[in-house]
Amino acid sequence: MKWTHKLSNKSIRFKLLVGFLLFVIPLQLLLIFDNYYAMRVVNEQVANSNRNLAALYMDQIDRSLEEVDKYLRTTVAFESDLIMLDTPKEIGSDNYYLAKINLFNKLERDINTYKEMEYLFVYSSVNQELITNQPAGETMDRLKVIREGMTNMLRERESWPKQSFEKWFPYQLGEDYYIAKIQKIGNVYIGGWVKASKLMRPLGLLDMGPEGKSLLVTDNLEPMNGVMPMDNVDDYLQVSTQSEQGQFSLLILIPYSVILEHLPFLQRIWYIVILGALIILPIFYMFLRQNILIPINRIVTVMRRVRDGNLDQRVERHSVSSEFELMNDVFNSMVDQIKALKIDVYEEKLLSQQAELKHLQLQINPHFFLNALNTIYNLAQFRNYQLIQDMSDYLIQYMRFMFQSNLKLVTVEDEIAHTRNYLNIQAMRFQDGFTYEIRSDHASLMQARIPPLMIQTFVENTIKHAITMDEPIHLRVEIGRSEGDVLRLIIRDTGQGFSDESLGKWQQEPAAEHHGSDHIGIWNARRRLRLIYEDKAQLWLSNHPDGGANVEIRLPLQFEDQP
Repeated sequence: MKWTHKLSNKSIRFKLLVGFLLFVIPLQLLLIFDNYYAMRVVNEQVANSNRNLAALYMDQIDRSLEEVDKYLRTTVAFESDLIMLDTPKEIGSDNYYLAKINLFNKLERDINTYKEMEYLFVYSSVNQELITNQPAGETMDRLKVIREGMTNMLRERESWPKQSFEKWFPYQLGEDYYIAKIQKIGNVYIGGWVKASKLMRPLGLLDMGPEGKSLLVTDNLEPMNGVMPMDNVDDYLQVSTQSEQGQFSLLILIPYSVILEHLPFLQRIWYIVILGALIILPIFYMFLRQNILIPINRIVTVMRRVRDGNLDQRVERHSVSSEFELMNDVFNSMVDQIKALKIDVYEEKLLSQQAELKHLQLQINPHFFLNALNTIYNLAQFRNYQLIQDMSDYLIQYMRFMFQSNLKLVTVEDEIAHTRNYLNIQAMRFQDGFTYEIRSDHASLMQARIPPLMIQTFVENTIKHAITMDEPIHLRVEIGRSEGDVLRLIIRDTGQGFSDESLGKWQQEPAAEHHGSDHIGIWNARRRLRLIYEDKAQLWLSNHPDGGANVEIRLPLQFEDQP
């Protein structure tokens, strides 16, 4: 039964197995076996064949150039008329002109022996004269351009050492490239000159397709006959051979399309595979999408919403694979349990916080009650009934506020009114030894909500620790607003400030449990802020540079009670 369930038509294992066997394996095997391997073999064979052809033809070119090179060296060694061109023509004009005529006749005669060459030339750098044959059918204008190009080429190389003329070299004249070789004797140059395209004429008989090219290129891969296909050079099979006689190479470019055009059956299979893949892949994608991707996406979408705190989300029921149905049921059941558990924990936490807040407030209530009664008693001895009435009224208002221990948050206005009652009682007690002021940046801040007794706690701390009989103490309370909707409360006095030991203890152990009776009000305030706001509230205790204690409280600015 277990294996029957796994291989049922609703099982995701069964669907993935069938989909993989029907689509992926046949396509991959057919594509790899019938195309890539065969094309690779054909490309290698064609490359080897053309590499041998290029080497053979480059060898023929090199042999022809080598014959011309031997002719130039022989002429330099045995032709005495070249010596006459190395002297100024004014010295022996008759012999000079006779030597020119002899050399011209020699070039006209010998050019017929070397059909690969277009021009043979002699140049006297002393007399700045060029002697060359005149090819049949060449126009005078074209001949003039060629002669000027030769002259410029030779003038550019007059200062070159003799070793620079060991090989044939390319030279560009206008839009055409020429292959030239020079032999030097004294200040006389003799050489051969042929157009690069003429050397490539036999290769034009090869069938390389309409896009195929055979090029002579320089060492910098500049084409000397034709145009290099720079945009799509990767579409060509490239075979090159370096010349042994010159500074150039033979480059053959054959389009891959021409290489494969003799494989019609293989091409048909290639097209069938591509067409079949284009048809099958969307179908296979729809199959995966309907049976796997959509069910997974439903679960992931609900999981994201649950992660963001929305525990009311559930995965809807759909007709899907049995594995996804089980996953959906388990996930929905798990979310139900998490929601119930979270509600129980949250309610328990609220009850615990409320109990702790009430306990902390009750710790504050009796703090100065006996001192206030003692002050009233002393006033009664002096029968100062008006002060007794004022003191009693302040004390009544103060105790009425303190007994409202069920309040979580109060308005700043109510907190300030309560604090004034407390400060008025202390001002009556210490008279000229104590003064205070309360300031607010804006009237609207008086309606903001804060924990009760938050300001009064630190005011009471000032009265308890700062006031002495030696010098008067001034207390200032400021209510302001900072960027980011933050309420800022500052309580500052002009007393002796906090001790270094106390400041160090509060900074090192901000959340430590309080022991002893010193500064219990500050510990209570810090504890209450952490219970109500967690890490969103900040409390700084410091000593002001001008003297006295400085307390700064920053709370989230809110105008309504929030849970």
